[in-house]
Amino acid sequence: MSIQKTEIDGILIMDQTIHRDSRGYVVEMYKQNEFEQNVHSIRFVQDYELHIAKNVVQGLHYQKPPYSQSIIVRCVSGRIISLALDLRKSSNTYGKCLQIELNSENKFSEFIPSGFAYGFVSLENDTIIQYKCDNYSEEDAVCGVNVFDSDLKISLPINKDDAIINKVDIALPLLKDINSPFTA
Repeated sequence: MSIQKTEIDGILIMDQTIHRDSRGYVVEMYKQNEFEQNVHSIRFVQDYELHIAKNVVQGLHYQKPPYSQSIIVRCVSGRIISLALDLRKSSNTYGKCLQIELNSENKFSEFIPSGFAYGFVSLENDTIIQYKCDNYSEEDAVCGVNVFDSDLKISLPINKDDAIINKVDIALPLLKDINSPFTA
């Protein structure tokens, strides 16, 4: 596994080696000791798998402390544009959203630490995404920022009219209207 830093401090791309032969392939998606050696000590406690249609837009979600979450996300099949919005008030990239394509071909995983809001846009039908979270989901702690906030300068690969987005996400506040709970 090679770990690449991104333009936003804290977000990492993990590029796993793909071993292919006539039977197919094998990829080691996560290894605790390598992650701890290269990033930091972390304990993941909850995993999710999402099966989604093309043009689904989700997020941008985060959980307020003490329920904040660091996540690893990967795209098992299909393609997504992964969106990670920096909400750390003291960060020089506060309010910047990193957009990275995760897909079944590149097999990248993305580590997003606590202090970010997360979302995605699916680019294909039958896309499957998996998450690892280091804190349990707590419904009362879930907050978010509207993915269509023009101040975020997110370049979505679909028209807003074509987006499949739930009522809760479309009603999320703009970044300027939230009080981020994250200082660092």
